[in-house]
Amino acid sequence: MIKMLTLEKFLEIPAGDVFAKGEIIDSPDGLHMNRTGKMLKWVAIKGYINDWAIYTHFAYNDYGFVARSGDKVIMEGNIQRVVPCDEDVFNRYRC
Repeated sequence: MIKMLTLEKFLEIPAGDVFAKGEIIDSPDGLHMNRTGKMLKWVAIKGYINDWAIYTHFAYNDYGFVARSGDKVIMEGNIQRVVPCDEDVFNRYRC
């Protein structure tokens, strides 16, 4: 998990970069996707118009697979849980 992502830090990230990644449990206390209780990997990727998104998939996949083929995280609580960010950065999230 990363510390609070500010707009200033976000704008320094090159477009297309995975700027954060990690593993977390699929549960209401983790990254609440399907309540499987299994471990998930997630990646945060900066887009090319100063937007960004988080993708996730089961942890047995590598991070490259998650970035290419993962499910987009769309629930606000999940987004903030894995990438804490200020309002300016959150408003750039691509749903």
